[in-house]
Amino acid sequence: MKEREKPKSLEESVEAALLDADLFVKYKAPQRAVERLQEAIAHWPRSIVLREKLREVSFSHGLPEEAARQCLVLVNLYIARENFDSAHERLLEAKHINPRLNIAPGLEAIRRARRPDLHHAAPAPAPPAPSAPRPVTFAGDLSTVSIFDAVQVLENSRLTGALAIEGPARRGRVLFNDGRIVDAECEEARGTLAFRLLVEVTSGGFDFTKSRNEFPIRIQAPSNTNLILDTLRQMDEDKNEGEE
Repeated sequence: MKEREKPKSLEESVEAALLDADLFVKYKAPQRAVERLQEAIAHWPRSIVLREKLREVSFSHGLPEEAARQCLVLVNLYIARENFDSAHERLLEAKHINPRLNIAPGLEAIRRARRPDLHHAAPAPAPPAPSAPRPVTFAGDLSTVSIFDAVQVLENSRLTGALAIEGPARRGRVLFNDGRIVDAECEEARGTLAFRLLVEVTSGGFDFTKSRNEFPIRIQAPSNTNLILDTLRQMDEDKNEGEE
């Protein structure tokens, strides 16, 4: 009587899938490599190694949508392991593959994981009615729409103007030229320090007012995403230093 084969362990299954994928790529069948990896991921959805391989094969063989999708899934897997540097890299890569991709949920997930203390603030009191109406283009509640969502909308729309932010104990503005963040103001602070102070605001309101003229550039970053991720990293480092 033939002995039953023992079920493969996670490690053995992953190694077999990676080997098969490499062979398919070697013999110029990348679509079969993708399908083999997708099949393995269906059984082991939290395997970072399998998803990284699928991301790599998809990107190298003309499947950018699948590569970007895997990047976004990997962001959450890396956050769960508190590997924030890798989460940053995959988020930037997803944005590079598809500049119009909404990565605001990923940015918010990183902020929540790095700074959970920012999400226990009391809701902001209703601001007093302005004496004269402003020509507001876009407005919202920060407890519903995060600052990252707002930045994404303004970037995609390539708008020039000021995003006013008002929280329970902090208010200021983020200034945009053609959808790019170029400056920020928060009380006496300006530039990247002011932007960091405003990123810490998680409740309150915001509104955006268009400007005909561009603003002087005080913040220079490769992209809005780079600026936000660098800011979140600095916030985390400063918090850790303060706890030592």
